[in-house]
Amino acid sequence: MREIGHFIGGKQVKGASGRTADVFQPMTGEVIGKVALASKAELRAAVENAKAAQPAWAATNLQRRARVMFKFLELVQRDYDALADLLCREHGKTIADAKGDIQRGVEVVEFACGIPHLMKGEFTDGAGPGIDLYSMRQPLGVVAGITPFNFPAMIPMWKFAPAIACGNAFILKPSERDPGVPMRLAELMIEAGLPAGILNVVNGDKEAVDAILDDPDIRAVGFVGSSAIAEYVYTRGTANGKRVQAFGGAKNHMIVMPDADMDQVVDALMGAGYGSAGERCMAIAVAVPVGKKTADNLVDRLIPRVESLKIGPSTAADADFGPLVTKQHLEKVRNYVELGIKEGAKLKVDGRGFKMQGYENGFYMGGCLFDEVKPEMRIYKEEIFGPVLSVVRAKDYKEALDLPSKHEYGNGVAIFTRDGDAARDFAAKVDVGMVGINFAIPVPLAYHTFGGWKRSFFGDLNQHGPDSVRFYTKTKTITARWPSGIKDGAEFVIPTMK
Repeated sequence: MREIGHFIGGKQVKGASGRTADVFQPMTGEVIGKVALASKAELRAAVENAKAAQPAWAATNLQRRARVMFKFLELVQRDYDALADLLCREHGKTIADAKGDIQRGVEVVEFACGIPHLMKGEFTDGAGPGIDLYSMRQPLGVVAGITPFNFPAMIPMWKFAPAIACGNAFILKPSERDPGVPMRLAELMIEAGLPAGILNVVNGDKEAVDAILDDPDIRAVGFVGSSAIAEYVYTRGTANGKRVQAFGGAKNHMIVMPDADMDQVVDALMGAGYGSAGERCMAIAVAVPVGKKTADNLVDRLIPRVESLKIGPSTAADADFGPLVTKQHLEKVRNYVELGIKEGAKLKVDGRGFKMQGYENGFYMGGCLFDEVKPEMRIYKEEIFGPVLSVVRAKDYKEALDLPSKHEYGNGVAIFTRDGDAARDFAAKVDVGMVGINFAIPVPLAYHTFGGWKRSFFGDLNQHGPDSVRFYTKTKTITARWPSGIKDGAEFVIPTMK
């Protein structure tokens, strides 16, 4: 059985707290490892290590920092298959989905390779008589990331790649459910030439999280998880003077207009609703067909597709999705389905009884489809995070627009239509942070910024893209004048350009 400790000072170290958590293989339900849960003292040791290493890294020129990122990309490509295999065995997503997880993280590393350009300040020659005005971006120092179980490769890379490229040292607290890939990524960063201490991985639970939020030397914290915890992280972190970006839950809608290409709609809903067993913050959880005819047609088409979903072990090449991450999470999703029935929603496809032959102890569940879900139902209001799709029927476009706009979450939304005017109006008016037009999962590419609204995000600056550089740096502005024989005499008023 694997024993997973921490990664501090450029090497793996054993946990010292005496506390551990089980790491499961969701395919089989077996315990395959024990991960150490850090104490406050262990977190502090990582911070001291990072604090000592960071000044020299910040003084390293930008091109040399970028070269480390380029080398890291080479090493990830070399170990792609091994990383994907490790990821799927700890998380449960399919090999193909695991590779997608890694790839979307790699794309942010590619963005971070452009750090010499991204860190450039502004310059004004001759802002006044003999005066030049310019700015520079400087790293914050030691920063941290607290990342979730559902993307154990992508989100750590979204956090540490821009932070480190900007010249910071980084403390990563990944999910204790699937810690293997984050630990391996840290090893690859060292192999790529990153100095010891610049990337530290501290595994743990709430004790480690609180230690991060309270530590006086951690200047900024990035978090991804549920909205309740995101709000907690934001509130406690900012109260301690930290810069915080905290991404929470979601209830992403797909609006289906009467003129939409229904074949395209159904394919999009199947992938976006059931891919990765619905364990994605950008999964489509709610389909909103406009008009009875559209709704009837959509549900009739969805039923046989959901019934024929291929659920299998994570290593199966033909599986549409694999098991859920833990037995506890599986029971939580099943309980939501039972709640939906009690609330009066019509369960058109029930996947709760699915058993995988040869993997009877695995955390499997088939796809579920609800029709006639109402906005007052808990299965509509709350994030389920499983392979459950709800159909909420809207009588017209305005009602369809209002549903995601009035929901407490505002992460992502999509509209499927052939009408450019309707799509443009929807994109402008919907109260949601990321919008897809005939595109079900509107996750921006790495050079744009990712972020939701309302209770899906607490903070001011988003993930990746230009916001990531702003988040992990502070701006210094310099006003300079060199002696040139100009003698103005003493000035007792504030300088102006009058």
